[in-house]
Amino acid sequence: MSTQPTRRNFLKVSAAAGGGFLLGFSFLTSCEQKAVATLAPELVMPEQWVQLNGFLKIGANGVITIVSPNPEIGQNVKTSMPMLIAEELDADWEQVIVEQGKLNTDIFTRQLAGGSQSIRHGWEPLRKTGATARAMLLAAAAQQLSVPVEELTTEKGMIHHAASGQQVGYGAVAELAATLPVPETVALKAPKDFKIIGQGKKNVDARKIATGQPLFGLDVQREGMLIASIVHPPAFGMQLKSVDDSAALAMPGIRKVVTINTAPEGAELQWSDTNAFPRLVAVVGETTWQVLQAKKALKLEWEQVSAPESTEAHRAAFEEQLTNGKTEVARRDGDPEAAFASAAKIIEATYSAPLLPHNTLEPMNFFAHVTADKAELLGPIQTPEFLEKTLVSVLGLQPEQIEIGMTRMGGGFGRRLYGHFGVEAALISKAAGAPIKLVYTREDDMTQGTYRPDYLVRYRAGLDAEGKLIAFHIRGTGTNGSPVFANRFPAGAVDNYLVENFGQPSNVSTGAWRAPQSNFIAGAEQAFLDEVAEAAGKDPIDFRLELFERASKNPVGEKNDYEPERYAGVLKLVREKSNWDADSGDARGVAAYYCHDSYVAQVLDLTLDSAGKPQVEAVYCAVDCGIVVNPEGAINQVEGGIVDGIGHALYGQLTITDGKPQQDNFNSYRLIRHPEAPKRIETYFVDNGIDPTGLGEPSLPPVVGALANALYMATGKRVYDQPFIGELPG
Repeated sequence: MSTQPTRRNFLKVSAAAGGGFLLGFSFLTSCEQKAVATLAPELVMPEQWVQLNGFLKIGANGVITIVSPNPEIGQNVKTSMPMLIAEELDADWEQVIVEQGKLNTDIFTRQLAGGSQSIRHGWEPLRKTGATARAMLLAAAAQQLSVPVEELTTEKGMIHHAASGQQVGYGAVAELAATLPVPETVALKAPKDFKIIGQGKKNVDARKIATGQPLFGLDVQREGMLIASIVHPPAFGMQLKSVDDSAALAMPGIRKVVTINTAPEGAELQWSDTNAFPRLVAVVGETTWQVLQAKKALKLEWEQVSAPESTEAHRAAFEEQLTNGKTEVARRDGDPEAAFASAAKIIEATYSAPLLPHNTLEPMNFFAHVTADKAELLGPIQTPEFLEKTLVSVLGLQPEQIEIGMTRMGGGFGRRLYGHFGVEAALISKAAGAPIKLVYTREDDMTQGTYRPDYLVRYRAGLDAEGKLIAFHIRGTGTNGSPVFANRFPAGAVDNYLVENFGQPSNVSTGAWRAPQSNFIAGAEQAFLDEVAEAAGKDPIDFRLELFERASKNPVGEKNDYEPERYAGVLKLVREKSNWDADSGDARGVAAYYCHDSYVAQVLDLTLDSAGKPQVEAVYCAVDCGIVVNPEGAINQVEGGIVDGIGHALYGQLTITDGKPQQDNFNSYRLIRHPEAPKRIETYFVDNGIDPTGLGEPSLPPVVGALANALYMATGKRVYDQPFIGELPG
């Protein structure tokens, strides 16, 4: 494997003190295929490289420091990404220290936490970092020991020469290695030779988290730092008109009341700047309590600039659009209209989901210190590079004048993709002339927007006299867009297939919420497929497997974005592990879904208590996400997604009346509670040896469908509208 497209893209310097080795890469998309003779036989070259940087520091004492470039939102990449480097380096994991990298667009690329893609994109570049460093350390050891490099082996940070019995640690040859040429090519390990990848490793921050050490944005403290809190309009469709801050400024500890605009005229905003309320009032003071009290003393006047909206109006507009809206065809196979006309049986169902806030455990916050020629920011952000681009525009600074550090995040789920709170902090600091930490209250966040959109989708299926699925029709709409993926299953498995997508514009801001679109459409699709299977007189798993077999042997169309064999594989695995064909004594539901390049199938068992309330007894989950880098972290991700999916499908709902959110804290917004979580979750990974795909999000979408199908088995009533708890008898 080529180590670099040109020498100038490789950085190599001696450590500043005590010898050692500092190694960094900038892997560009111009890496070319080398002659097969220079590559390890098991290596398959990608079509192109994703530019991604990894820094590796080896001290003279043998301690290895690895800089993790991507934001950490609880998905454990701060552990798993360094594992990739350590594996190819043959490092002793117990001697590895992990540091969180800062934003650096010169040497890092895709410093972003989103789409469950961090490991997928870093898989080969980060391993190449470790393999190149190992090759240089071996070359240095060969010189120092006066032996052929081919006779040397490595293990746990030590270099061995079996013939002479000599050995040397990485630290002892690090300084010499820093003076050697960078190898033209390196070989990566075959999966069978992995010693760190595939082994469960504890979260590198676990001890710090458990002992309360400062890791999160809310922990940030700086000398002279003030506290800031914002006030935004009370309803969507309104904006600030005037401010009387005289009473607030007279209160103890209050330094400033400022107004800011995060979207000034002429600003070059990014997709991540989604924000329903760019014009805000901010109170700046010495303590949080003083600031919160001063907010209450502000006399604010608002004006209506667009029509107020409501949950009921959204639903009515969606219904009208799906019934009478102008057709916007996203995919058409065969002749669906003729197939429905000849069908012996037609099944139709409509599914809905409400707006959902993200409700991260750690509220939105950001530290900023902006002066005339510099801006320092530090906080929990999923998209630091896009935040920097916006700050360049609104502050009038150059990128090299802006420093953005990333703290660990107390949850993200897509909420911290939208960096307006970082921009707000910077503008407040500039206006106040002081370093500040902006902290949202729960009410500030829940009523600000950037919600999971509300959706409505209508399915129709046509069966012939033998129960064969001959026609399938989907119409989907929602706030600011449709939830339907036109080329996902069952596309490719039905001769006559039609998808129509719609969307309703809104002044209610929406955005990505864990597994965007999939978090709703998977549950609707899988619940509907169970209803169709019942109408066809077939077992739900058998019915799905028949469709996957059709898509595998004789697919319809050429744009199907899933592999039916892998889809069928997780279904077969969960069928086995859940003992599906036996009577468990509980109500059972099954679902399978593909998203973020991974496949997940689940069987959910539940019972009803004496009051008719559901209790999830068990969830069996089969996952095909390629090689699992860190099984311990992977299981945590799967289990978290399952609990999250069940909780929001049963209870989650944010409603709007006259533009005003009706739920603003946990006394009015229902989350799943500890006794309501599944009593048992069993997770099984498909061991297929392929490169890793996404894992942070794929376990959430299908569990909504498995839950809906189990509720039908328990109650005899199908649920169509989330939250399901409102649909249940009694």
